[in-house]
Amino acid sequence: MSAARRLPICQVDAFADRPFTGNPAAVMPLEEWLPDPVMQAIAAENNLAETAFLIPDESGEADYELRWFTPGVEVALCGHATLASGHVLLSAAPWRSDMRFRTRKAGILRVARAEANGGDAEGYRMALPAYPPAAKPMPDIVRAMGGDVVETLWHEGGYALIVYADAAAVRALEPDLRALKKGGDILYIATAPGNGDPSDADVVSRAFAPGAGIDEDPVTGSAHSVLTPYWAARLGRDAFAAYQASARGGHVGCRLDGAMVELTGTCVTTLVGDFLL
Repeated sequence: MSAARRLPICQVDAFADRPFTGNPAAVMPLEEWLPDPVMQAIAAENNLAETAFLIPDESGEADYELRWFTPGVEVALCGHATLASGHVLLSAAPWRSDMRFRTRKAGILRVARAEANGGDAEGYRMALPAYPPAAKPMPDIVRAMGGDVVETLWHEGGYALIVYADAAAVRALEPDLRALKKGGDILYIATAPGNGDPSDADVVSRAFAPGAGIDEDPVTGSAHSVLTPYWAARLGRDAFAAYQASARGGHVGCRLDGAMVELTGTCVTTLVGDFLL
């Protein structure tokens, strides 16, 4: 029997200021791509919302190529696993100020060092594409989400934005996940103003992706690609504080910068080891 191949793996809590908060992601730097079915199987084995795979970029456009897999599918954009990937690489290269990633469908993404608010977490700024949503009636989604919906919007990347009157309504949601799953690989984002919420954030949200194998995502960077242009227009300012009110919870700083959004957050490494293949 041949010896198992050892692949490096880290697990990082992204948008977290301490372990067991934020959104966990696996990060696996490779020398070359593994076959797609193998990477999908590894992501299923890890059983986290996302596993990020990276290889050195040879195009000259970026430092690394980056791909993301949920336990069920490869996705076009994942924010928290991009933040986690930047954290892993910058932790190993303390002389670097940033890392650039070339992706297949989301363009060039960047993670740069930023100040953290004390503690052991490391702070970063991350550039993602802005996805402004447009108003669209979605009665089936409204029924499945529940609650008193104020507005529904859609972005063609597969993002449904469902707006509620207040944060309490978002926190109280118990959506029909089986019905939402029938929509396929869609990210359903529930959001409301944060007025009076214990998080002290300007905006509160939750995100559900049962069609991608994730019933509720703890803290979703890509959701804030949609939330940032929506709330920047509604609040009348380019920057605001957001909180994703999952069971784990996580704070996200949001700023609209033209065709991009800049998200700020902190990361904590919780596991370093080898994946035996």
